[in-house]
Amino acid sequence: MTQSLDTIDTVEQLSALLGPVSDISIRKELPRIVPAYRAMIEASPFAILATSGPGGLDASPRGDAPGFVVVEDEQTLLLPERRGNNRADSLRNLIADPRMALLFLIPGVGETLRVNGHAKISVAPDLLARFVVREQMPKCVLVITVETAYYQCSRAIVRSQLWTAPPAAGVPSAGQINAQITGGAIDATEFDRLQPARIQATLY
Repeated sequence: MTQSLDTIDTVEQLSALLGPVSDISIRKELPRIVPAYRAMIEASPFAILATSGPGGLDASPRGDAPGFVVVEDEQTLLLPERRGNNRADSLRNLIADPRMALLFLIPGVGETLRVNGHAKISVAPDLLARFVVREQMPKCVLVITVETAYYQCSRAIVRSQLWTAPPAAGVPSAGQINAQITGGAIDATEFDRLQPARIQATLY
């Protein structure tokens, strides 16, 4: 097979395309949660959990009050699994493959934090009891062993204007999406009318 001149197929080609890695980009990757990284996690109300399993890859949002992911120690994070739609794509993946990654975002802050490691799913009663909110315990807690942690510079946030751009126009509502994918079986207006109360009633 003839290699396409328009495709990057090797690490060597990629390195030549991108150029050298800066010293700080290497030094910022650490095998533990240092105090600066801990401060970022404790300030974050939102993270994206990435997993891999037999069905492929998955990236799933996780969010709660800032510090909802607990830094147990410099090698361990605790992430409560709250009420959801019960698809449990992330948890199913973790049973098959414990490797995972987290991307922490902090409103108004350009830098993000990336954590790679592996996770176990715990239902230990004393652990669940630590994460009670509104008298509701989480379904389980992910006990995450940190392998690498490093912050990401603000370029992506700045380019996207994530924290400064006005709300996007033309984005369909949840009701409109459900009406479309069900061929009209769900009434968009009624779904959207009930959605705010439904979300509040099922947060935890």
